[in-house]
Amino acid sequence: MTINPLQLRVASLPIGSLDAYIHRVNGFPLLTAQEEHDLATRFRQHEDLDAAGQLVTSHLRFVVKVAQGYLGYGLSLADLIQEGNVGLMKAVKRFDPTIGVRLVSFAIHWIKAEIHEFILKNWRIVKIATTKAQRKLFFNLRKMKSRLNWLNKKEVNEMAQTLNVEPKMVLEMEKRLHDSDAAFDGSLTEDDESSFAPKEYLKDYSFNPEDQVTKMDWQEVNKERLYGAFEQLDDRSKYILQARWLNDQKETLQTLSDKFSISAERVRQIEEKALKRLRALMKAEG
Repeated sequence: MTINPLQLRVASLPIGSLDAYIHRVNGFPLLTAQEEHDLATRFRQHEDLDAAGQLVTSHLRFVVKVAQGYLGYGLSLADLIQEGNVGLMKAVKRFDPTIGVRLVSFAIHWIKAEIHEFILKNWRIVKIATTKAQRKLFFNLRKMKSRLNWLNKKEVNEMAQTLNVEPKMVLEMEKRLHDSDAAFDGSLTEDDESSFAPKEYLKDYSFNPEDQVTKMDWQEVNKERLYGAFEQLDDRSKYILQARWLNDQKETLQTLSDKFSISAERVRQIEEKALKRLRALMKAEG
């Protein structure tokens, strides 16, 4: 894995806590438009990592401000800032100072994109939004909601019109936002009778380790009994049973009849007698 020196510069910022980090990044000087243009030019034309580092560090306070706007998603601010910093570094790498736009305006897209991706991956075990329209609806819906309860029909229609989506998409995303992941084991405070955790109805009763071990032991014992009984048969009986039952290519009664110069009926009688003998021997051993 290749380590980007620019990432090392940001990662090496001295922080003992999140508050210390925020205080530290707020201390980095802001750049004038000319300073920003000169640093971006140096990085773009000469791959000057020191110049890129100054561009990044001077905008870290902006990442913190953006990340703080996403605290309502139940994720830590430190993780949100970290993801936003990744977006900032991507923006610095792609920034073109000749277009006449300040880096902060260009970077906002990349910072939010990384934070959005992080939120969507960690909001639910099952991904809540997959298409571009769903992702846009997810973030706008949370931002536009004026209260915690369900939206009424008028609000749904207004929101659908504002976001240029079908009302049913708003209702579906509304439901996803209110739903929560169910713990597999259920709540520790629930008693056995009231608990309806997935573990209670997802059990696989078709496989019991104890039964499997017992069955394997029983099969092994029977196999040993069979081999022991088989060895007590005469050679001709053993050969006929081997040819008729154990070989991959089973021989016919007629083939064995020709081999031993006896009738096919006599071969069948020997086979039947040998099988009865095996059963008797195995029963006696059990």
